[in-house]
Amino acid sequence: MSTENEGTAVPSAPSVPPVPVAAPEGTPASAQGEFPQDQRYPDQPGRSSEPGGAGGFGGPAQASPPPAQPPSVPPSEPGHGSEPTPPLPGAVPAYHPGSTGSTGSAPDAGWPAPPPPPVHPSYGGGGGGGGGWGEPPASGPQPSRKRPGGLIAGILAAALVAGVVGGGVGYWAADRNDDSVGTGSTTVSAADAPALKREAGSTAAVAGDALPSVVTITAQAQGGDGGTGTGFIYDKQGHILTNNHVVASAADGGDLTVAFSNGKEYAAEVVGRAEGYDVAVMKLKDPPSGLKPLALGNSDQVAVGDSTIAIGAPFGLSNTVTTGIISAKNRPVASGDGTSDKNSYMSALQTDASINPGNSGGPLLDARGAVIGMNSAIQPSGGGGGGGSAQSGSIGLGFAIPINQAKTVAEQLIKTGEPVYPVIGATVSMSEGGDGATISPDGGAGGTAVTPDGPAAKAGLKSGDVITKFNDVPIDSGPTLISEIWTHKPGDKIKITYTRDGKDSQVEVTLGERKGDTQ
Repeated sequence: MSTENEGTAVPSAPSVPPVPVAAPEGTPASAQGEFPQDQRYPDQPGRSSEPGGAGGFGGPAQASPPPAQPPSVPPSEPGHGSEPTPPLPGAVPAYHPGSTGSTGSAPDAGWPAPPPPPVHPSYGGGGGGGGGWGEPPASGPQPSRKRPGGLIAGILAAALVAGVVGGGVGYWAADRNDDSVGTGSTTVSAADAPALKREAGSTAAVAGDALPSVVTITAQAQGGDGGTGTGFIYDKQGHILTNNHVVASAADGGDLTVAFSNGKEYAAEVVGRAEGYDVAVMKLKDPPSGLKPLALGNSDQVAVGDSTIAIGAPFGLSNTVTTGIISAKNRPVASGDGTSDKNSYMSALQTDASINPGNSGGPLLDARGAVIGMNSAIQPSGGGGGGGSAQSGSIGLGFAIPINQAKTVAEQLIKTGEPVYPVIGATVSMSEGGDGATISPDGGAGGTAVTPDGPAAKAGLKSGDVITKFNDVPIDSGPTLISEIWTHKPGDKIKITYTRDGKDSQVEVTLGERKGDTQ
């Protein structure tokens, strides 16, 4: 008799659903598979019990011994004289060869009670009292591997179940993840971008507010020639502010059409224009309701480095928005060829916002969306002024008429239809560059350079005097002097510094006026 597990109590069955008992040694091979039939189907109909057994499933004895028990699950075998260990309520008693079983009890729901082992194991079917379990090997009882086999099979089955459950959980998690991203697959897609929020002062916001008030102008002369420019709504009555050179070709009998950013077109007419300022005012013939004038800023408060936004139709591309900064202030610019008094002059705001032919007359906005200038000229790459026949693209040198000056001119044109220019009553040389603006020897066409009883004459200025300062602004040429004069109004008192015979002097001049562009 083996002494293995001697003195060890039979372990209690786990609190799990009943597990079929292992087949005893000697069960025919035909009655056993990898899992014995009686273990898998303990209540299968058609089975019969052997006589004398307590519900046993006996069968012919087998001569061959069962395989050795796996070492990981040794059989439990109490020694001689050990007391029977009753099964726990509701638990199925495990079968251990050599252990004592219950006697004298009724069958337990078809589950056979193990027979008590004899001192010398019985070798005949039905011997040993209580029904034989088949003939054991001649060498004596050996531990059965059926229970361990069942245990291992149970572990494998549990592992399979766990695998199925785990796979199901994984699929559920993936499916839930799919539902969360709305893709319908287990592939995780890129996250959606957060909602785009534009700040109130952003370029996009400023441009979006201003574009409905900016128009593209098409000027068609009677002979068929024309061009494209830009303008913006000045008031609710339908007045539009733009450059003179945009509408000049259609000012006398031509056709003017304006197109809003929504594509709607309207006929317009010229109210007045100022060639010297390069400012013109148009009016819609049948203005729509709900016109929104652009807010006007204060160009005197502009600082170098301030942000700028230019809107226009460069080369006919309507509703184009570009950005930049104020590059310089009080930049003297002659928008013509600089050789006659019919040219346009401005003390301009310089910007590096992209300005091209077609941008003329469009608004130059500050970061708030207020108009600080009217785009008028560019410096072409070949040099020279920003107007005339030069039509090269932007090189980052754009010029705008300060809105304070443009507004003054616009009010004059709306009120009287003709411009009013401040003057000093003296003709100066228009050559550019030098040490100042020199008063000419004569006024041309047989006239005098200094108008008798005019502002300059009253201040004591004479031909040959070189004007070097206008108030505190340095003057280097005639165009610069005119540009500065035209930033003021008739009646303004100005301090003029001049040089005569190598000596600097200063006088006060009250500006006079000239009406219209004919003189």
